[in-house]
Amino acid sequence: MKTFVVGGAVRDTLLGLPVKDHDHVVVGATPEQMVRQGFRAVGKDFPVFLHPDTHEEYALARTERKTAPGYTGFVFHTAPDVTLEQDLVRRDLTINAIARAEDGTLTDPFDGQGDIARRVFRHVSDAFAEDPVRILRVARFAARYADFMVAPETNALMRRMVDEGEVDALVPERVWQELSRGLMERRPSRMLQVLRDCGALARIVPELDRLWGVPQPEQWHPEIDTGIHMEQVADYAAAQGYDLPVRFAALLHDLGKGATPPDRWPAHHGHEGLGAALVKDVCARLKVPTECRDLAVLAAREHGNVSRALELRCNTIVKLFERSDGFRKPARFVQLLQVSECDARGREGAARSFRDAPFPQRDYLERALAAARGINAGEIALACGDQPGRIPDMVREARVRAVRQALARHDEPDDPGGEG
Repeated sequence: MKTFVVGGAVRDTLLGLPVKDHDHVVVGATPEQMVRQGFRAVGKDFPVFLHPDTHEEYALARTERKTAPGYTGFVFHTAPDVTLEQDLVRRDLTINAIARAEDGTLTDPFDGQGDIARRVFRHVSDAFAEDPVRILRVARFAARYADFMVAPETNALMRRMVDEGEVDALVPERVWQELSRGLMERRPSRMLQVLRDCGALARIVPELDRLWGVPQPEQWHPEIDTGIHMEQVADYAAAQGYDLPVRFAALLHDLGKGATPPDRWPAHHGHEGLGAALVKDVCARLKVPTECRDLAVLAAREHGNVSRALELRCNTIVKLFERSDGFRKPARFVQLLQVSECDARGREGAARSFRDAPFPQRDYLERALAAARGINAGEIALACGDQPGRIPDMVREARVRAVRQALARHDEPDDPGGEG
């Protein structure tokens, strides 16, 4: 019975990166032997055990055989005579197929160390094609290790998998899991590029994929291409360390531009409403969590109004708060402002960059919201006495006055009516 550390822990150690978790493979043991040594069995499809002290995972060396489409159609075989090399050959990438013995000796039958030095993602064998999740994993790794490139033969294999429909067999929950994890990495744009290069993005999120090649006005978008804008916005959100709902909403905020008729390019009037509907479709298909879905729909619909905040009448600002449920959920409204700031600053081209441009809209609307939320609606309701029908209008008027005062806006009449 021999134990080896495998996979990510070995890879990241060789890259000089911190290691969070250790996975172990055990050669020459049976499940009964593991249990007798105090390990606790937790695997459903194949024998995986938790160490009695460290609680790290130990899996028996195994082989696998493809029996059905998708990523669940496998039969696994474990036995004491399964070798370490047989276990490593079933792994996805060469950089993940390196094992370290207890004495520190490395077993690297597929030159994973060489590919680490070359900064290349390369599949171990053609068995890679049996599991479509591996396409998503490679894309996610690209977002984490942004200086790695996909080997041409691996990209060709992934493209063939897409063409043969393997990606279509993925369940929505697994697609969302990998996409969301990729968004939380350092360079989400690399994930998008890898998925596009092999054709997978067009099958997984076609609404997003069709943004590449759609032009925008160069005056405001020096990058011109809407897809490139999405890459830059996603990377900016990651650089700010924003949480997943903000990163996801930033990625999808301009989906409506993909629905603009080409004869109207590069203008995209009304894309916000189109985008909100498309975001709902994407979220329903991928079974996106409610928190991420709601912010993404809100951002698609309202990011244009946030960008025009300095031009809006105070009454219109209050209506923006109402539509956004800002009085009940001020923290989510702040997230909307973060998404809009990512949109404003994720614009870089050869002649100009907006990355460090001022974004006064955020402070402006935060001040306005704080003032509007400071109004005591209960007191106003009591003052209305036996005329409860007046309460909504009276509350809105009070909020508009508070916003006007907070923003030091003296250029508007006291009447809260006007632009909607």
